[in-house]
Amino acid sequence: MDALVTSSTTTLQLKPLLQPHPHARSLSLSRNIRSTSCSSSILLHKTHQSSPVLPLRSVSANSQASPASAVASTSSSIPSEMKAWIYTEYGGVDVLKFDTNVVVPELKDDQVLIKVVAAGLNPVDFKRRLGKFKATDSPLPTVPGYDVAGVVVKVGTQVKGLKEGDEVYGDISEKALDGPKQFGSLAEYTAVEEKLLALKPKNLDFAQAASLPLAIETAHEGLERSGFSAGKSVLVLGGAGGVGSLVIQLAKHVFGASRVAATSSTGKLELLKSLGADLAIDYTKENFEDLPEKFDVVYDTVGQGEKAAKAVKEGGVAVFLTGAVVEPGFRFVVTSNGSVLTKLNPYLESGKVKPLVDSKGPFPFDKVVDAFSYLEMGRATGKVVVHPIP
Repeated sequence: MDALVTSSTTTLQLKPLLQPHPHARSLSLSRNIRSTSCSSSILLHKTHQSSPVLPLRSVSANSQASPASAVASTSSSIPSEMKAWIYTEYGGVDVLKFDTNVVVPELKDDQVLIKVVAAGLNPVDFKRRLGKFKATDSPLPTVPGYDVAGVVVKVGTQVKGLKEGDEVYGDISEKALDGPKQFGSLAEYTAVEEKLLALKPKNLDFAQAASLPLAIETAHEGLERSGFSAGKSVLVLGGAGGVGSLVIQLAKHVFGASRVAATSSTGKLELLKSLGADLAIDYTKENFEDLPEKFDVVYDTVGQGEKAAKAVKEGGVAVFLTGAVVEPGFRFVVTSNGSVLTKLNPYLESGKVKPLVDSKGPFPFDKVVDAFSYLEMGRATGKVVVHPIP
């Protein structure tokens, strides 16, 4: 791709590809050109704020690349710039560009800097890139990615529970649709509030851990909001997906469900049973809404609307993640919370709850476009993960 900054020994030309976000009227570009080693920076910031700039900026074309091993990286060896995937406009996978001169994000007092080892992809990632919620998005350009697993290499002054060298995982944006982070997880480094993270389960590798945060937090929050508790029944629509596979497991092994039913295509029925489903329904052959059995909670991850509502027993409720919301149902947007991950870690470490990484992955860092293309087909089993991130 075109470099963000081009230079020669006699002239320095700034060619900023990082354009102000069309919906952020107060954004402006400022350029600071240093006289040494032809280095430059392009800063994107909000002019009405006095807080530190949150830029995507190209710093120096002569900086050293970050260490390949996350464990080897320490606060004394953090580079000034990094490799990352970015997009400067909304659109399809073709707007994704690989860049080697993106600034390492600045650290706030309550944040830690993570050397990213793996990143999980979610439907919200491509919906954001398509501009589905541009009115509440953070300014372009964007480094995409919500889910992260990696190693803490630097801590802010207010961080109390994490230290350099800790292996962590989490969803880096507290509100998925309301100002998600401009610096996402598809980069060598990302800065994250301590409260959004948890220590990585000891028995999971980084790719497995990166597959979990947003999906398992969504599964957990939806069950809690529905009033689900021990002895109740649940029907999971889309049981082989990233969220659905975790709803099955949490309902069964954490919440104490009396009965778990789930839908999938023919080839994934045995997977549903292995996850804890008492009843696996082949949606290509059966209409779940016509079954005589009804459920206290119907957790709809695929957008079945009226059909989902018909499967709810009297006094029950439906949880809708997508599509139309039909009574008696509701929709919510997950709030990232590291304490939820910490609460669920014992279930992960005991093997009662297992991550499900799609078998076509993990996708290497240079195949992020392929990873998104595959995710957007809607056929993944479990989660699509990018690993390793150098």
